[in-house]
Amino acid sequence: MTQEGTTGLVVTTPTDCEIRITRSFDAPRALVFDAWTKCEHLKRWFGRRGDEGTVCKIDLRPGGAWRLVSRLREGG
Repeated sequence: MTQEGTTGLVVTTPTDCEIRITRSFDAPRALVFDAWTKCEHLKRWFGRRGDEGTVCKIDLRPGGAWRLVSRLREGG
């Protein structure tokens, strides 16, 4: 199954146990990479609007981990 939106988002189910989400951006590759791999960027945009990223740890080495903790906005 494949579902494609008008925003460059493609959702596929290659197997019964896998969901693949692919997103295209009209931005330089390096900027998109930085947005996903640098805490100063990730804490600002990842999560719900208005939430605050409080903890961010990214280890890009093979076998590394990625962790982001957010504080929910009031009333959320």
